[in-house]
Amino acid sequence: MYDLAIMWDWLSFAVRWLHVITAMAWIGASFFFIALDLGLKKAPNMPAGASGEEWQVHGGGFYHIQKYLVAPENMPEHLIWHKWQSYMTWVSGAALLMIVYWAGAELFLIDPAKADLAVWQAIAISAGSLTVGWILYDVLCKSKLGEAPTFLMVLLFVILVAMSWGYNEIFTGRAALLHLGAFTATIMTANVFFIIMPNQRIVVADLKAGRTPDAKYGKIAKLRSTHNNYLTLPVIFLMLSNHYPLSFGTEYAWIIASLIFLTGVTIRHYFNTMHATGKGPNWTWAVTVILFILIAWLSTANTWDEDYETAEAAPLTAYEQSFASAEGFEDVHDIVLGRCSMCHAREPVWDGIRWAPKGVFLETEGDIARAAREIYLQAGVSHAMPPANITELPREDRAKIVRWFRGAGATSQAQVSPNS
Repeated sequence: MYDLAIMWDWLSFAVRWLHVITAMAWIGASFFFIALDLGLKKAPNMPAGASGEEWQVHGGGFYHIQKYLVAPENMPEHLIWHKWQSYMTWVSGAALLMIVYWAGAELFLIDPAKADLAVWQAIAISAGSLTVGWILYDVLCKSKLGEAPTFLMVLLFVILVAMSWGYNEIFTGRAALLHLGAFTATIMTANVFFIIMPNQRIVVADLKAGRTPDAKYGKIAKLRSTHNNYLTLPVIFLMLSNHYPLSFGTEYAWIIASLIFLTGVTIRHYFNTMHATGKGPNWTWAVTVILFILIAWLSTANTWDEDYETAEAAPLTAYEQSFASAEGFEDVHDIVLGRCSMCHAREPVWDGIRWAPKGVFLETEGDIARAAREIYLQAGVSHAMPPANITELPREDRAKIVRWFRGAGATSQAQVSPNS
């Protein structure tokens, strides 16, 4: 049964691979159509209903593109719908959230120093917040605020800041930023699924029935599409943040995440303006650099994590106890302290390492027991850790790690974290 832990990790890799591929397709299409829309020009002899056109060259050929502000007079025989990139990005992202953060809640999601949650409670907050976020956003967009897009964007930013703070008060820093990204991505995909696509279907149905489509449906879809355009870059940052402890290993992580949304606005404003006018406002780059310097400073201003003494004194959870009481734990404990903890410490002592890689600590019995599956995969089954075997972890010690993990009968627990 221990092989299931390995297969679970490969499943995570496969889903992550799918998520990256579909995200690239969605983001690429989004950026292309925003640039296309802003670059359209009026031209003589355009068909009735066409609002602009553009010529492009790519791959050795020329493309002549025309946009209809509402719809063409007749329904085209071949119509490509750009929706599956968005849907599959969200579905694969949700699956990855479950695989990594729900199944690995004891290590990656729950921070007892912030909120001592049971696994089911943490998962309920995780899933519920994504749903509530979309409902709140949708209600605001359908209210009279939809007629004041700038104010609506400001209000959306306020909501994102509040969610950033809330997530950081409950979850680990790593999970907090990831969830803020998922919160935002859920809004973006729901925009496509619940608003943009249904409105386009109404227009298509009107065309097929010989009716003149109402321009309001295109206007509504354009507002949601614009929101998606400005939210894209921050979401990418938040999804990558789990690889960089500097972004989440501080009590100011929620401010860092909030400022990232502002950098997304300044960067997209530059490119959107450039696509529309041929020249972008250079001041946006200065603002972006200033914001990023502020983010870098906040990342080292203070840390949120508990100190070693507090962690050492904390009682083991049932999940941690299941590994700490397993045969061979004492040997593994000594191996990890001697070969890994100099980097994976709250105050690393290895030259050049200032923050524990990925924010994973391996100092106390609780730390080591909680990270059992990661230790097994990274230093037992594979030789990924230590990097280049820099601390000269011998094969016999790696074998001890494997025997300990397998002997603990922990495979099923490592795949789906217990509810204790």
